[in-house]
Amino acid sequence: MNLINLEKILSGKPSFYLKEVRRAVFKKLIKDWNEATILPQELRAELNEKCPLDIEADILASDDNAAKAVLELKDGCKIETVLMRHEAGRNTVCVSSQVGCPLACKFCATGQNGFKRNLEPLEIVEQVLLFARILKQKNERVSNIVFMGMGEPFLNYDNVIQAILILNDKNGFNIGARHISVSTIGIAEGIEKLGEFPFQINLAISLHAPNNELRGKIISANKKYPIEKIIEAANRYLEKTDRQIMVEYLMIKDFNDSESCAQELIKILQKLKRGLFIVNLIAYNPTGIFKPSSSEQIKKFRQVLEKNGIKATQRWKFGRDIKGACGQLAGK
Repeated sequence: MNLINLEKILSGKPSFYLKEVRRAVFKKLIKDWNEATILPQELRAELNEKCPLDIEADILASDDNAAKAVLELKDGCKIETVLMRHEAGRNTVCVSSQVGCPLACKFCATGQNGFKRNLEPLEIVEQVLLFARILKQKNERVSNIVFMGMGEPFLNYDNVIQAILILNDKNGFNIGARHISVSTIGIAEGIEKLGEFPFQINLAISLHAPNNELRGKIISANKKYPIEKIIEAANRYLEKTDRQIMVEYLMIKDFNDSESCAQELIKILQKLKRGLFIVNLIAYNPTGIFKPSSSEQIKKFRQVLEKNGIKATQRWKFGRDIKGACGQLAGK
């Protein structure tokens, strides 16, 4: 899909054309401009030539109600996005924000492939559009968006925000801000900037360790953004938004899953103001380095948190069999 020339083509045309074009693409989910019959035939032909709506993608289905799509972009780069279908008709799309990732976290397949470039806003939106078209055939829609795919969203902040505005637009996907979540490894500047954003977007922070020594072994960015700096930024975010933060914690066998680690984590989390957070425990999805904690160990870890008044949940595993689970996306 290529909508980069869209506004240039519509320049000088009646102003309502742009609004109708956006409705046609993002709300009616057309795949060919000839379906936009409100537009003159000549304009439709020009749009088909210069702004085609086809999306190049290979889709793999999982055994657990998930699907992973590998999209090829206009420059030949490849990214991955995942659809997770929950009960009660809730459909979540996990989108990528970069081609690769510059952070090279040890537990993540994306970072092992290096970094190529940031995604443009419409390249982010295209991932949602792909699955929205598929779900339309089942009389369903995309209900939730999580920026937890390839890349670090806050290292592509402006483009991510522009994509969110399109996803939230009532004339487009009309996905409520409270149904959109952005996950960061702890980019302090991005956390604080999101606190200024007027929409009620959800924030998730990937902590993954209870102290800087352990965290530094798996997250190179911890040198610039240690836990103390992340907590400070999170508290400023909380002061401005009064919105609950999701603290993500990867459970890695014999690394960060002991009872003593849980106790350390509690002390860190108690520094977050007003208790506005919930811990999301994530069983490590194999990328060839570590091993996941056992279900029994995750349960014990969670019990320690909850006995100390910490709200905790465990992320459901989606797409592990097609390497579409958290940390497994590699654009291959």
